[in-house]
Amino acid sequence: MSFNEQFDQHGAWRREFALRLKLLSEWLKDHDLLNAAVEERLHRLESQVRSDKVMVAFVAEFSRGKSELINAIFFAGYGRRIMPASAGRTTMCPTELGYDADVPPCLRLLPIETRLQTQALMEWRMVPEKWTRVDLDVNDPVQLAQALEKVAEVRYVTHDEARALGFWHDDVPEDNPRVNADGLVEVPKWRHALINIAHPLLKQGLVILDTPGLNAIGAEPELTVSLIPQAHAVVFILAADTGVTKSDLAIWREHLITEGDDNEARLVVLNKIDTLWDALSTPAQMEAQIERQRATSADILGLPLAQVIPVSAQKGLVAKVTGNDELLKASRLPGLELALAQGVMGQRQKILRSAVAGGIVELRAEAGRTIHIRRRDLAEQMIELRGLRGKNTSVIKHMRSRIEQEQVDFNTSGAKIHAVRSIHLKLLRDVFNLLGTPTLKSELAQLTAALKEPGIKLGIKKAYGQTFSRLREGLQKAQSTSAEIQSMLAGSFTQLNSEFGFSLQAPKEPEMSRFLQDLDLIERSHLQYLGVGNILKLAQPEFAERLVRALATRLRVVYETALGEVELWNKSAASQLDAQLKERRRNFGRRIEAIERIQQAATGLDERIDEIDKNERGIDELDSKLNELTARLVSMPARRGGAEEPADAATRPAPLSEAA
Repeated sequence: MSFNEQFDQHGAWRREFALRLKLLSEWLKDHDLLNAAVEERLHRLESQVRSDKVMVAFVAEFSRGKSELINAIFFAGYGRRIMPASAGRTTMCPTELGYDADVPPCLRLLPIETRLQTQALMEWRMVPEKWTRVDLDVNDPVQLAQALEKVAEVRYVTHDEARALGFWHDDVPEDNPRVNADGLVEVPKWRHALINIAHPLLKQGLVILDTPGLNAIGAEPELTVSLIPQAHAVVFILAADTGVTKSDLAIWREHLITEGDDNEARLVVLNKIDTLWDALSTPAQMEAQIERQRATSADILGLPLAQVIPVSAQKGLVAKVTGNDELLKASRLPGLELALAQGVMGQRQKILRSAVAGGIVELRAEAGRTIHIRRRDLAEQMIELRGLRGKNTSVIKHMRSRIEQEQVDFNTSGAKIHAVRSIHLKLLRDVFNLLGTPTLKSELAQLTAALKEPGIKLGIKKAYGQTFSRLREGLQKAQSTSAEIQSMLAGSFTQLNSEFGFSLQAPKEPEMSRFLQDLDLIERSHLQYLGVGNILKLAQPEFAERLVRALATRLRVVYETALGEVELWNKSAASQLDAQLKERRRNFGRRIEAIERIQQAATGLDERIDEIDKNERGIDELDSKLNELTARLVSMPARRGGAEEPADAATRPAPLSEAA
């Protein structure tokens, strides 16, 4: 199965999952099981599945056939090249292809001059008026291809301007861009490009990141500390006729491989194998030459042989456009698509399914607690009413007085419950402070100051290490405070359960360990900028400012996610208490109503017992249906046969009338 087909199935699974989730939400609401925590979990699950993005970053030095490979895998259906892929330098600026339904089809280009300002790339995204916009006609492949040629545009600047923009380095002249006859330096016209088109794969959440060569990658910190590390797969392209060159190795070591990283999501493409096709050599000799180059490349890059895939992107594109199956097989493009499908999509589906399965288990537990309270209250009422059989009027009257007294006692216990909440919120504020934006800014202040100092920054690595040590300490403190809150909640809930017959259970505390892992990853992705080779770059105030802003942007995402986990944990604890208080008040009302009916009619007792018996059966059915609906979500297979194929009877969502 190709990457496109696998992605199609993944998209179909996501859409059907979102539909089933919506049906579950409506069913929970109809049966008054949708408390604040359950609603929040539903919202998160739906958002997680609907907005799930799969980013594949294509990285290579210039003239390795990167854009041609993107054309061959994703855009052959247009019957021509869409991304510019002529000889020489093509993609001059980082280019993201994705889909946003709120934005018309267009190409947005950020001028290269924005590098002279300190804002991070993420901040520029929030200022659409600063981008040059070109509308796209997705139904006209010629217009589309012509418009996208803009990503290859260049301009000519003085040496000083090139130096300020980060493209000219006196210490490494061999990496500098070319100079024209007038002595002006060629630099990209644009800093970043965003392409928004309703391509079927992009609509389903695929994001393609097309990056320029080494010089441009190194000059844009946000690429290597944010975009590339967050890609779900990186496809690194080499030329089959040259193998791993010095500049290829520089990109690989400096920007793609980090010590301690899991490199399974790195695929190396040995492109242009058609340059090794030789009419004077036998097929066996050509195959042996390709395999030698493949083995050498794998050895130099330190990867298993299976992760180096020989391909001819150009022949693969021609074969797809002309329908030549023999040429497609010779291009070996299907082998790369299979590796992407099994590796990237297989791993992404596994992670997403695991994440949503965990969320559904928590959601089931939240909703199940309310069902348990209702079942327990009905059981207590049944015992109470059966005990009245054969009793006289005075006994029934006494029973009513006792229930009313219990109700009064319960209503006056609000101070105790309020005290539990107050202590909980006080400790929680400490966690919020540790994970808040002001704390993050404060922790980064020392590093920011060190990076902004003029001249050579010899002590920067120490300041960097100290900053991350403090960040780790803060997260560990948040974890220990969370554990303290968890312990306090467990003790308080046990006491309330004992006094009021509740069934409160302290929700699982947020795990900060994964955020600590995120910190480690971010720290490692920045280290390449702090070595001896980058001393002169760091001496430039603009570059240092961009670096710290890129770092702050990525750290903010980690801290906001951690804060969200803490907020959900708090909501889960509070909504449990609210739900059980609400059910208990309802229960008092039902018990008093039952006694009134018994007092008014001799047959009232038996009728009420029958009614409770029926309600107990209804609760069992409710619990069974909740199990069924949530189990369906966890075990739901991806559809076969493409995005538009209707679900069969086994997987089609049940109508709401059935779910009732």
